[in-house]
Amino acid sequence: MSADRGLRRRTVAILVGAAAVLLALLYTGKVSRKMPDFEVYWTAAVRARAAEPLYRADDGHYQYKYLPAFAVLAIPAGFVPLPAAKAIWFTVSILLVVALVALSLALLPEARKPAWLLVTVAVVAMLKFFGHELVLGQVNALLAVIVVLALLMIRRGREAAAGLLLALAIAVKPYAIIFFPWLITGRRSRPRRGRAVVTAIAGFAAVLVAPALVYGVRGNIDLHNGWWRTVTESTAPNLTNPDNVSIAAMYAKWIGAGGTATALTTATIVVLVAAAAFVFLRRDGLSFPEGLEGALLLTYVPLLSPQGWDYVFLVSTPAIVFLANYEDRLPLLLRGAALAAIAIIGFSVYDLMGRAAYSAFMGWSVISVCYFVVIAGLCALRVRAIA
Repeated sequence: MSADRGLRRRTVAILVGAAAVLLALLYTGKVSRKMPDFEVYWTAAVRARAAEPLYRADDGHYQYKYLPAFAVLAIPAGFVPLPAAKAIWFTVSILLVVALVALSLALLPEARKPAWLLVTVAVVAMLKFFGHELVLGQVNALLAVIVVLALLMIRRGREAAAGLLLALAIAVKPYAIIFFPWLITGRRSRPRRGRAVVTAIAGFAAVLVAPALVYGVRGNIDLHNGWWRTVTESTAPNLTNPDNVSIAAMYAKWIGAGGTATALTTATIVVLVAAAAFVFLRRDGLSFPEGLEGALLLTYVPLLSPQGWDYVFLVSTPAIVFLANYEDRLPLLLRGAALAAIAIIGFSVYDLMGRAAYSAFMGWSVISVCYFVVIAGLCALRVRAIA
């Protein structure tokens, strides 16, 4: 048994090591000249250090759209020259991607499939998202790792730490606010969950207040107003962008933006919220229901956010691992649909499909539809009390 475990670990280590070498070569060849999103973070850090305005219309497409607290937390990065900061963040991002895959396996209540197989499925399905994350210098892997760590803290009974981690996740990207209602309603089934709720609320308050240490109270209020204005004003023009995979964008691309698309978007979101509530209500008797619930909510993130770009789906890595691990426990038709959806997600690559096919694929929001199948698979696992 120990020999098999050692073989699995060596296999995973070899796969991860080979991927790291390839990614390092990619950085030296192409990525070091890109990472535009990281430049946005770095610029915001430099501005925050000098208490300068963060939200500027003249930044164009690369406006800073994150909470003021993230810029304040990033201030240390602003002390490092941009080329060196890029290299450091690229290295950290590789480690975060590796950690996300490993932690996704740790979320499983039981390992029904070999680790090397689960890692392979996750990497194949998510590779294009991982690559895009690295080329842009994004922070979605950081967000996902923080959330998964919070889920594992809950598993270990460290509720207070879980709450603080979820507050930190909100500082990285406001998407993580989706976990707050889940955390609060979990108090009924987990008596100690109150600790997580208290620390999460306290942490979130700190996220909102922290910029005042640099900008003052009035400046902090102005910054949050600027953040809200920037996010809301930049949403509508991005809905028909082919790379936007949100529900709102899906309907806007299918039937055009307007009242009907808005109504369908609202109805679909209501259905997803109802599905999440159903999954939550079916948690009785399960040893670690939070794993699947967290995977489900992470998968919701790019679908619910009006500016959910396709690469944000890398946060669905835990969901893919869950389906790969339990695919033989799914209903037959859903099993085939889920495997097909995962394959489509992984192999819908521009270089394989070509310009015309890929443009049509993204224009019809096929990838969003695939993720509805992934969500249905997770719900089916809960219905069968498997995870």
